[in-house]
Amino acid sequence: MSSISSILDKHTKHYALWDFLIFFLITTLSILNGNTTVFYIIFFFWWHELIRIIIDRFCYKMNKNATLGNHKKTGIFSSFIQMGVYFIFIVVFFAFMTNWKNQDLIQTNMKILFFKNWFFNANLVFVAVERTLLHYTQQPLKVFFGNFTPNMLILHVSIILGIILMLFVVRNFPEIFTPNNLWGSVIIVSPFLLIRALILRFKLKT
Repeated sequence: MSSISSILDKHTKHYALWDFLIFFLITTLSILNGNTTVFYIIFFFWWHELIRIIIDRFCYKMNKNATLGNHKKTGIFSSFIQMGVYFIFIVVFFAFMTNWKNQDLIQTNMKILFFKNWFFNANLVFVAVERTLLHYTQQPLKVFFGNFTPNMLILHVSIILGIILMLFVVRNFPEIFTPNNLWGSVIIVSPFLLIRALILRFKLKT
């Protein structure tokens, strides 16, 4: 049992990198199978934060190395309200409006929304297992509850930038961003991926 714990401890110390690599692998497979959209990526990280909030709330007291952020807030009701607002914006803008003239992508988004995309589901399972293991192996984690956790801020900024790019860039150049190519999706999701990459780089340096 101790050997298993030591193996888990060794790998979970680099959980940020593992998190990125597993997401990259599963998402790449999804792209190759034509099952990934802007909505897939944004909605995944929405679920990522929701899963983190729920697991942290139940497990942080068992992890002696977990510390509270957000002025020691432990309530999650306000987190759920905030996540509910993000859910509406993500579904409306990224599941429908960004792909309004492409029925194939809308159908793909509906499969993601209703958990009929197995690549998406596999990513969510990994997130839940990983977060649970981090607490189980007593990793030093800073947990956040309440409004505007760090991950919520990333979602917030990404949603705003994505909507701005969609309304003022993608729609103003229809000859470039056509329904038959994915350049519009690439532009819309790029701020989010850039922010995530910068945060990963920061975590790996610390």
